[in-house]
Amino acid sequence: MSGPISDLLGKAKEGGRLSEAEALLLLEEGDLLDLGEAADAVRRRLHPEPVVTYIVDRNVNYTNICISGCAFCAFHRPPGHPEGYVLSREELEAKLRETKAAGGIQILLQGGLHPELPLEWYEDLLRSIKAAGLHVHGFSPPEIRHLAVLQGLEVGEILRRLRTAGLDSLPGGGAEILVDRVRGALSPRKGTANQWLEVMEEAHRLGMRTTATMVFGHVETRAERVEHLRRIREQQDRARARGNGGGYTAFIPWTMQTGNTRLAGIRPAGGAEYLRTLAVARLYLDNIPHLQASWVTQGEKIAQLALRFGADDLGSTMLEENVVRAAGADFRTTEARMRALIGDLGFRPRRRNQAYGFVEP
Repeated sequence: MSGPISDLLGKAKEGGRLSEAEALLLLEEGDLLDLGEAADAVRRRLHPEPVVTYIVDRNVNYTNICISGCAFCAFHRPPGHPEGYVLSREELEAKLRETKAAGGIQILLQGGLHPELPLEWYEDLLRSIKAAGLHVHGFSPPEIRHLAVLQGLEVGEILRRLRTAGLDSLPGGGAEILVDRVRGALSPRKGTANQWLEVMEEAHRLGMRTTATMVFGHVETRAERVEHLRRIREQQDRARARGNGGGYTAFIPWTMQTGNTRLAGIRPAGGAEYLRTLAVARLYLDNIPHLQASWVTQGEKIAQLALRFGADDLGSTMLEENVVRAAGADFRTTEARMRALIGDLGFRPRRRNQAYGFVEP
């Protein structure tokens, strides 16, 4: 292999920063296996020890009532729908007990944009989870912004109050593609790309750790995927410059699942396109330490391949998951199976916490 693609791969492997145009060239013209080899080299440079991490946690969707109406969501129900729910404290406490009994250390807490729940309800919810001794990785940027609008408060004040009540870190849900053309087509009531980024910017200013996501394989172009990566990388540069501990710990891309949604006619991106995008993300996002594979949308075999295409983490055992399942993806795993998948590739499986510190079983 020789020529501009080879030069770019060599540059990235050695720690050089790729431009947006260079990343797009790799995404569009790079050989899949060459991309994987380069991404694996970057992974090994960033994480020399042959370790792959995972976390034992549970997704808790506190409500499915949502006024966003995203075209890709099969989980939400509008207000007044007979299948709509708000989790009771008794139901929550049962889930918390089950999580602890299974060795879980974290709750991934997300719900819809409920039009009526007050801030005090969320604060009580957080206090209940913290009383059980669990880390709370909760509330996507659209949820935070929605709550700020409902309460007539600034985003920073919402985050400060939720942190006081027990919120530990923020997941990157609701990012989809951080390009307004795409957001207008998929989720026009969920907020603009700038509004999503503004919530994360404020969280980082407060010293909070967050994750970043990208959901692709729908109406976006490859160039728009790269634009999404650029905006995440630029924000991480700002977070690191502050030096207050805030910023993105991981990037988590996955392919949109369209079953049972208004996008059911769109064929989901396949494993090759997923691995291509994952590898370019590892090559381009030089300031984000961890890259997570998505066994939930890709299944075990592609997730294993992802560990040779730049990923160093297999995400969560997901003791419960409802949103992706509602859209047709029904992959399931256990902790023992996850450890076996990691070990089969010659890596050492290690439990972690949200900050990527190792946790002993």
